[in-house]
Amino acid sequence: MELSDFTKRAGEWLSGEGPNSDVVISSRIRLARNLSEHLFLSRADERQKRLIAEEVSHALGAVGDTVELSQVDIDELDGIDRLLLLERHLISREHAFAKGARSVAFDAEETTSVMINEEDHLRQQVMRSGFQLEEAWQAMNRIDRQLEESLDFAFDDEYGYLTACPTNVGTGLRASVMLHLPALVMTRQIEKVFGAVTKINLAVRGLFGEGTQALGDFYQISNQRTLGLSEEEIVGNISSILPQIINFEEKVRRELLSSNREVLEDKVWRAFGTLSTARVISSKETMETLSLVRLGVTTRLIDHLEIHHVNELFLFTQPGHLQKVEGHVLESRERDTVRAKQVREYLEDLR
Repeated sequence: MELSDFTKRAGEWLSGEGPNSDVVISSRIRLARNLSEHLFLSRADERQKRLIAEEVSHALGAVGDTVELSQVDIDELDGIDRLLLLERHLISREHAFAKGARSVAFDAEETTSVMINEEDHLRQQVMRSGFQLEEAWQAMNRIDRQLEESLDFAFDDEYGYLTACPTNVGTGLRASVMLHLPALVMTRQIEKVFGAVTKINLAVRGLFGEGTQALGDFYQISNQRTLGLSEEEIVGNISSILPQIINFEEKVRRELLSSNREVLEDKVWRAFGTLSTARVISSKETMETLSLVRLGVTTRLIDHLEIHHVNELFLFTQPGHLQKVEGHVLESRERDTVRAKQVREYLEDLR
């Protein structure tokens, strides 16, 4: 698989075809695992890191019957390609810009990826479009069981799976959903969601996870506890509250259409007009305007676009993707000009 192919299509998780995809962008399950006979990466030297990478890479061949993975050596990539993988949620920021032996393996649809030598020896990930958290967990569980047949994971009878960060000890599982909540943000009711999820020990983060800010009214909701709960309980906790958030967002959208339709239409079409005509546009403004356009698509105020078109633009207008298309590093102002041009051309082709 060539990384240049990433500039032509989005992964399955942005297809907009999953359940409740008007609100839920994607569902993700991550597992942290370490090999019992090796030091944690914070203590390992470069030789040990290479041995870990080789052992894990060999074991990944065992999952070939379930999913076919292509492997990329992160240390050999330039900054643009690392940023490209980060923007597609295949690797973390830490994994992208660390040093030493590390890689990532992923399938053609980008539903499955495995980071090797990130914070832990393995960070396994499964993603699905829309609200498919349970399905993602089932797929992840199958892969994890296959890997465990050839790898000896660090495990303690009392504490569970042992991880580099104590907050991941236990199941090692992070379950998350990425939500688009423009109506709740617009009506300033988003704090109600934050209050509800924190009461059941869930965390709210930005588009790229921990330590990031919300952009384009996107939020990730994930578990905080990994110890003392089973994997099924963790997934169940998020799955139990998610329908309430979905219904709340959809209810407020209907209310906006009923009571302030002209105002909402104006916001949506002004945003579309900006994207269709802008000659210079920043990443932040693009995210904000695309958020409104996506709201217009899901409320049928805009009927010539599909959700997957807007989802693709969210991805293709990120700095790494823009620079990959151009074939070289771009300064901030250059990116803003290229971004505007690519958005105009994309929207023009859909007419």
